[in-house]
Amino acid sequence: MLVLSALILTACGGGNGTTPGKKIALLLPDTPAALQTRAYFEDLVTQVCPNCQVLYNAATTDAEQQTQSASAISSGASVMVLDPVHGATASTIVGQAKAANIPVVSYDRMVLNTPNLSYFVSFDTGAAGGLIAGSLVTALGSKAKPTVVEINGDPADGNTKTFKDGALSAITGKFTPARQYDTPGGTAANAKAEMEHALTDLKFRIDGVLAANDKLAGGAIAAMKGNVRPWPPVTGQGADLAAIQRIVTGDQYMTLYMSSKAEAEAAAQIAYDLAFGITLPASMSGGKTVNNGSADVPSVLLTPVVVTKTNVEATVVVDGFWSADDICTTQFISACAAAGIA
Repeated sequence: MLVLSALILTACGGGNGTTPGKKIALLLPDTPAALQTRAYFEDLVTQVCPNCQVLYNAATTDAEQQTQSASAISSGASVMVLDPVHGATASTIVGQAKAANIPVVSYDRMVLNTPNLSYFVSFDTGAAGGLIAGSLVTALGSKAKPTVVEINGDPADGNTKTFKDGALSAITGKFTPARQYDTPGGTAANAKAEMEHALTDLKFRIDGVLAANDKLAGGAIAAMKGNVRPWPPVTGQGADLAAIQRIVTGDQYMTLYMSSKAEAEAAAQIAYDLAFGITLPASMSGGKTVNNGSADVPSVLLTPVVVTKTNVEATVVVDGFWSADDICTTQFISACAAAGIA
């Protein structure tokens, strides 16, 4: 973050209010997470470049986002940060920005099938599978031939294969899952049904659950409640509030946290440099690229953080992702106290 601040201060003339401002378009899907992303992004803009303006919009449909992007272009945006509502059709937005000489940073999700992106900022989903599976390996310790159930996401979701490939790299030579499921729709209800089948097949002997995200973990846990002893470690991803509360109580072993603060700040650095014509340092992406179907896009891929009971306070609470009050509602007060969350 010190490097980030230095680069932005250089781009913005030290943030002293004398440098002519730039307009940066920030276009996001209309979700609760978007408000937090906007806050982190705008806070940094205000801090280092008072004369700059963030043109923020959130959309619920692809058509709405296209209208918002057209407005940003006509309003004189110098750069556009775009989290696409629809990854494929958003290529139209990128083409229109390109025609207006506006660089586009694809944010969080890739805009597909366009050669005109300047950068992609997201998390390393390939690393995610390995981090989650590696955490489970650690939790299982020296247990020989553990009985593990692997519950993956929707087979139609491209991230499912990425997760599975990453997980495989961490468990090869350690264990082979006793049961593996790709979950239609990626729903908790289907994950619960899959775990119920696994419990019957495996005679209720489970040593660990390799769940690809918190929703799937919740479904698996619901199926095991009252049926499995001793309780196995269960993985997850997303740092959902319910998952953090399950971690505090011990029902879930870990989740993977992707800091919206770190992601927004990385996007802000790139957007500022592009807006002010600053050459981005090679270290920014480390030479990484992600292919979007038309081009290898220079990419900043952040590493997710493993969250267990021992570091809930130091991660999601310190970042403001969830407050102690959010987590420690009445039924979780004693568990929070034991975990050192205040």
